[in-house]
Amino acid sequence: MLRAVLFDWGDTLMEWKWDEAFVEKGHRAGLTAIGRADLADEGEVTARFRDAYLPTFWQPGAVEELEYPGLVRELLAQFGVHPTDEELNAFLEAEHAEWAWARRLGATTHALLESLRSRGLKLGVVSNAFDPGWLLHRDLADAGVAERIDFAVFSSEVGKRKPHPLIFQTALGALGVEPAETLFVGDRREQDIGGASQLGMKTVQAVWFIADDSENGAEPDYVAFTQFDVLNIVDRLCA
Repeated sequence: MLRAVLFDWGDTLMEWKWDEAFVEKGHRAGLTAIGRADLADEGEVTARFRDAYLPTFWQPGAVEELEYPGLVRELLAQFGVHPTDEELNAFLEAEHAEWAWARRLGATTHALLESLRSRGLKLGVVSNAFDPGWLLHRDLADAGVAERIDFAVFSSEVGKRKPHPLIFQTALGALGVEPAETLFVGDRREQDIGGASQLGMKTVQAVWFIADDSENGAEPDYVAFTQFDVLNIVDRLCA
């Protein structure tokens, strides 16, 4: 019996756009927020970040999540800047806001979530994201997603990335459901499909934003070409 549906966030419920040019723009916004626009003008902070830190962000097979606030603090210290906790949060908030354009909610996301809730299903979000949880949960609220789901967890909050079982288990425990009662919907074959299927969840690969064909990934039980294809799959499982 299906009792819950869990979703990935980026490239599943919302489209994520990466543009390396915005790395420097994000740093500029953060440095300006803490009164160090002079460092932004020199560009050395971003250069050091690209050389020493950026290569560690998406290492294949890595399941340990970055401690991003600590990384930023370490980066700034190399330039003689030692922010207070309040200043560090101001940096992170301003940097995150600079990337707002890159997060585009799917046009039918609200309708999909509302339709699933009308079927009596519990809903959750399970996402790999290194930004602090308080910023990510704010994104969900601003996008109108938080009010339409029951729980959300990000890898930055548990210290482990998908496909590690901990992040999935955190959501299952919060919703009070078993893997066999849960459908997972995500775009990545290794992180989403592989991680969820190893725990015994049915899986749907979402290909409406991107079509991941990673050789290291698992085969999904279903493929959805539109968000509303998920409804058809749910109805079939509930029949």
